[in-house]
Amino acid sequence: MSDGQEKRVLVTGGGSGLGAAIVRTLAGAGYAVDFTYRASGEAASALATELNEAHPGLGIRAYALDLADRAALDAFCETAQEIGYHGFVHNAGQSSDGLAAMLDQDKAEAAMQVNFFSLTRLAKSLIRSMTRARSGRIVAIGSVAALRANAGNAAYAATKGALIAYCRTLAIETAKRGVTVNVIAPGFIDTAMLAPYAAHRAGMERQIPAGRFAKPEEVAALATFLMGEGAGYITGTVLPVDGGLTAMMGVHRS
Repeated sequence: MSDGQEKRVLVTGGGSGLGAAIVRTLAGAGYAVDFTYRASGEAASALATELNEAHPGLGIRAYALDLADRAALDAFCETAQEIGYHGFVHNAGQSSDGLAAMLDQDKAEAAMQVNFFSLTRLAKSLIRSMTRARSGRIVAIGSVAALRANAGNAAYAATKGALIAYCRTLAIETAKRGVTVNVIAPGFIDTAMLAPYAAHRAGMERQIPAGRFAKPEEVAALATFLMGEGAGYITGTVLPVDGGLTAMMGVHRS
């Protein structure tokens, strides 16, 4: 019997990239997975079909949802509350680049809605059933950008910093009720999101102690572990998956 037998997990932003890897790895571990997507409808449909064929009986389901649309999010939360989930992985994210002194408030608020406020809204709708069952797992995908400063990432880092602060607080408020809440803070992941930086990849990799970007499956493996019984005493943590990037001082000898 797998760790995920008869347990359903919700993953946001699961149609492509890291989210798809998380959905695929969870399904492989025996979890029934519902996942949301915004723009990757064709990929999401193909993923659900693939996994339902590979894992009959799990009932993998894809939901179209724009987390920036508050009315749509509220409606989805009502459905999610009725379903009741063992676990929730908040993977969906939106970038927001720009120098700190030139921060665009509208763009920053849009990123905050997707990266942070949608997490709090979904958690609010799911936490009651988890605490009643005295069993629940919440994993939020943060970023090393919230742990180490990087020029041009002020707004994005702020959204992920808020996510970390919220998850730590939720963790201590729910720990006695059998719910764990953790943040995974990935470094650079080899997905299409980093395609615009292809010309700089070699230089970026030289600055990572491991010498390479992460594979999506390496982050997904940790998210799946945190859903299981073996992670029942891990809560309130921020776990970097960055090839040693945040452990390094960052001052290079010539």
